[in-house]
Amino acid sequence: MENLSGSVERVTYYNAENGYSVIRLRPKERNIPGRNHDGLVTLVGNLPALSPGEHLKLRGKWTKHPKHGLQFQVEHCQQTAPATLTGIRRYLGSGLIKGIGPKLAESIVERFGKETLEIISEHPERLSEVEKIGSKRTTQIAQAWEDQKHIKEIMLFLHSHGVSTNLATKIYKTYQDESLQIVQDNPYQLARDIYGVGFKTADKLAQNLGLEADHPSRLEAGLVYALSEQTNDGHVYFPEEELIQKASHLLEIPVGDLKPALERLLADEQVVADMLPLSPPPGEKPGPRAVRESPGAYLSPAVYLPPFYYSEIGVSRRLKSLLAAEPLARQGVTSPGLDPTLSAEQRQAVETSLSHPVSVLTGGPGTGKTTAVRSLISALEEAGKKYALASPTGRAAKRLSQATDRPASTIHRLLGFSPLKGFTHNHKNPLMIDFLVVDEASMLDVILGNHLLKALQPGAHLLLVGDVDQLPSVGAGDVLRDVIASGRVPITRLSTIFRQESDSHIISNAHRMNQGQMPFFPKQSGDFFLFPAQDAESAGDWVVDVTCNRIPQKFGLHPRDIQVLSPLYRGAAGVHALNARLQATLNPPRPNKPEESLYGQIFRAGDKVMQIKNDYDKLVYNGDIGYIASMDAVEKTLVVNFEGRPVQYDWVECEQLVHAYAVSVHKAQGSEFPAVVIPVITQHYMMLQRNLLYTAITRAQKLCVLAGNRRAIAIAVHNNKVAERYTALDWRLTL
Repeated sequence: MENLSGSVERVTYYNAENGYSVIRLRPKERNIPGRNHDGLVTLVGNLPALSPGEHLKLRGKWTKHPKHGLQFQVEHCQQTAPATLTGIRRYLGSGLIKGIGPKLAESIVERFGKETLEIISEHPERLSEVEKIGSKRTTQIAQAWEDQKHIKEIMLFLHSHGVSTNLATKIYKTYQDESLQIVQDNPYQLARDIYGVGFKTADKLAQNLGLEADHPSRLEAGLVYALSEQTNDGHVYFPEEELIQKASHLLEIPVGDLKPALERLLADEQVVADMLPLSPPPGEKPGPRAVRESPGAYLSPAVYLPPFYYSEIGVSRRLKSLLAAEPLARQGVTSPGLDPTLSAEQRQAVETSLSHPVSVLTGGPGTGKTTAVRSLISALEEAGKKYALASPTGRAAKRLSQATDRPASTIHRLLGFSPLKGFTHNHKNPLMIDFLVVDEASMLDVILGNHLLKALQPGAHLLLVGDVDQLPSVGAGDVLRDVIASGRVPITRLSTIFRQESDSHIISNAHRMNQGQMPFFPKQSGDFFLFPAQDAESAGDWVVDVTCNRIPQKFGLHPRDIQVLSPLYRGAAGVHALNARLQATLNPPRPNKPEESLYGQIFRAGDKVMQIKNDYDKLVYNGDIGYIASMDAVEKTLVVNFEGRPVQYDWVECEQLVHAYAVSVHKAQGSEFPAVVIPVITQHYMMLQRNLLYTAITRAQKLCVLAGNRRAIAIAVHNNKVAERYTALDWRLTL
């Protein structure tokens, strides 16, 4: 091991995920190898985020790269304060400290000279002596200085154990001064406490710290992770034996060693067990709903994470309570003035919703679900009854409001959710309404469904409106299908396509696919097209060309009105690759256009982005789409415009954002767009399912373009096997 010291001249490369860096250093020592013609040496290694002007003391060894020559491989890095005025000025102005840019750094150094860093560290209140620095900016700079100092301490430790800079920052923000202690004592706590940290990250850290493979905390964390992965796939519970097998494979630990760990989790109430009808009769394929319908089914142990268990129990109990109440029809609420143009099916839907406390209205696009809801609203208004309209997502709520010309909101907003207080409306403070209509109910997961039902007072009516043939909810559960499968609730299915919709090939083809028939691509169609592609590369080429050139030129739509939907994330026609190509074409880099590399993505002013988790402080929700309006490298913030509402993000919060030129079909649920473009190729065969392609096509309002081939489309159309989810709501409703 050799010693090396000097100042950072420039950062050639930095990977925020693992800290791997290539640095040009101006060495303090004179007689050392590896200098280039500028007197600089190259450093490589996993390092904290460094800035030009920082001074380093290093330990490591010289290695020879076959292409780049002699490099110093860093094993240990200590950051020290720069000694010269030039070094201090570069150090402060590098963007290291939030709130200080190059010009302000110049003013601060001009005022305090070589005492600058000592002043900021020990007497930050004196910064107010500098022009343009008020008390608010002084406090901000002082806090940012302390944060970066502590963050770098834990970064040095965590980088040596393979942890990324971004994760180190999140660890510090979560645990503050206890960060290192918690990481060393129980690294698996990170997976529970920090968004974006999974078991595998925590397990890798634990292994690097020397934790034994069969340590009790590892076995328990592995079981909880295996169960969490199943809830991420939509399952509300998982059979005990299958769970242990999955955890055994994950941890590479014998099944027998995991049973005591599961018992400890049950005793600590970190998981909940129940006996459910899981086991199939001989020769029958396993599957929760199919099994429960079989007379030979018997009970077997199943394991839940507590929130999902209590939510499923709660939904079942509250639906039964609503079903037992006296319906509005018996209270004199009728529908005498229904629109005479309603079909018999639509009229039946309205009458059923008034004569039964809980009912379901389902049907495909163009069958008049919204028209029936409007007629129901008229009947309620005529009877003087209070009602509310809600949907799981903001975009769906906006569409519902526009379609009914009445206020509609997200379920979270209806229930008055706040991060600190939770849901304001609950069983103690119910909604003072007589009737609730929930649109896009196929997106309703079991936890949100439980919170919603808690807030309904006894005697209130509930109408679930949705297309049961679409994809199920992103969250765990399958509430709409389970309610229908239980047989306890009356269902109205609308099947007639109205004349004004029948000319739309989008709607007619959606119905054809739903019946297992291939879509038509008539030459005279004005809204449904197929661009032939046999592989992912050519499909990707068509997607970019159609989105950026052909649709805008032929139909006059702006690219912002066009949404690309892909079944997969990976591959040349997947979400990631398409986003990169569409960003490069629609929003290329320019000298004066700000951009920043954050969380493995280059965010650029003007980018189309999507929020991927609910943020109740900012009032933005999973699936919301906006555009980056501005970026501030000094303040380390960016502003996203969500349909006219600006929302500010610190850069560390940008893990909540992804590019949205292309998104997955699941992420588009509940939304509609003027035009959609969908790659459909055989390489996507794992995801080629009827309900997925049906959901994608029905997101289009005016124009739908497929880029792919008929064979892939046929695979999707004929694959009507809905992925079975482990849920017991339908069974509980029959008890």
